Amino acid sequence: MADPAIRMTRHGYGLASTLFAVEGDDLHVGGLAVRDIVSAVGSPAYIYDGAVMRGAYRRLAAALDGFAAIYYSVKANPARGVIRLFLDEGAGVEIASLGEYHAAIAAGARPERILFAGPGKRKAELAAVIEGGIGEIHIEGLDEIERLRAIGRPVRASLRINPVPAVQAGAMRMGGKATAFGFDEEDLGAAIAAVTAVPNIELVGIHVYGGTQILDAAALIESWRHAITLAARVARTSGRPLATIDLGGGLGIPYYDADRPLDLDAVAAAIPGLRALMRNEPLLSGARAIVEPGRFLVGQAGLYVSEINAVKVSRGVRFLVLEGGMNHHLAASGNLGQVIKRNYPVVAPARMSAAPDLPATVVGPLCTPLDTLARDTGLPELRAGDLVAVLQSGAYGLTASPVHFLSHPPPAEALVENGRIERIER
Repeated sequence: MADPAIRMTRHGYGLASTLFAVEGDDLHVGGLAVRDIVSAVGSPAYIYDGAVMRGAYRRLAAALDGFAAIYYSVKANPARGVIRLFLDEGAGVEIASLGEYHAAIAAGARPERILFAGPGKRKAELAAVIEGGIGEIHIEGLDEIERLRAIGRPVRASLRINPVPAVQAGAMRMGGKATAFGFDEEDLGAAIAAVTAVPNIELVGIHVYGGTQILDAAALIESWRHAITLAARVARTSGRPLATIDLGGGLGIPYYDADRPLDLDAVAAAIPGLRALMRNEPLLSGARAIVEPGRFLVGQAGLYVSEINAVKVSRGVRFLVLEGGMNHHLAASGNLGQVIKRNYPVVAPARMSAAPDLPATVVGPLCTPLDTLARDTGLPELRAGDLVAVLQSGAYGLTASPVHFLSHPPPAEALVENGRIERIER
């Protein structure tokens, strides 16, 4: 049996050829060879393929078949070019800070198509988005209700609900336990009473988000079904119809060898039943559902690419030392929530025809053993100056990383589509 690390790397090579294009030795992204993109923008670099993003959006939209509006979750990747691409596809925007609000507006988002979620919103942030225009604010606690009361301006709002444990799902559980997010489902009556007592707050919907990185379609659909049931309960308790039911995000992508993609056919098959569930409740008959994916839309479109700075062998282990590491890509190092550290798929984008049969440990330039992007993975024979690419890097990459640690320069970023490179500036 092949070494598991080498088997995983071969999985990465198969994934690369599925998502992008391979011509001879070269992996192509957005119609250009990765080595040529790096020559244009520098190394290290995050490179995003616009066509892969559009494909993910369109596949999801087709599966939802008009049942739910898609709002891009900016936290996954707040680059303006990325936000603009999804706006062009027809998406709304979900934000979690005033900075993300400004990024969305700068990318061309209409204020009424922006949702503001997240715990701990400051009064100044709330006042600023209300002044600038906002579609909905998703209220996460009693303090937030009081802040909106004090601001005094009319605002449309939804209650974020922390669901019961039975419907939590995903690799990172956002609900179903003690959490800073939203109102506990068992305290829903008090939350409804508190928000409906404030004259300037118009309760228009709910937001339920139980987890992230969900690959199980059945679990995802069950969480959506539960959200619709909760919406009916809120509508009946408040005595008013709801306009929106935010089903949350959390749609996952496969990172590891054993992962299987989310089955969109299974999602599509469940949509008629979800439609019927909403239609059967008179107070939800005029409501629209919302999903707010981030990782699913952009995650597979991105690569983190770096030149090798040095190759060394220590006690039988071959180390490839890159120009960047966990300071640029914390998630790939396993230090963004992994308990058991597993490798993201890694390839040599200018040596695609070479067999990835030599074990290597890929590290960055930081003076800590935590700065390891791949452990004992299979790659070809590589030298200083060759390139290494980490796949599945479009979401929670640069902005989720300690870029200032040890004061190395930040990586370049580029959105590539139809052979055109758009440099991303932050």
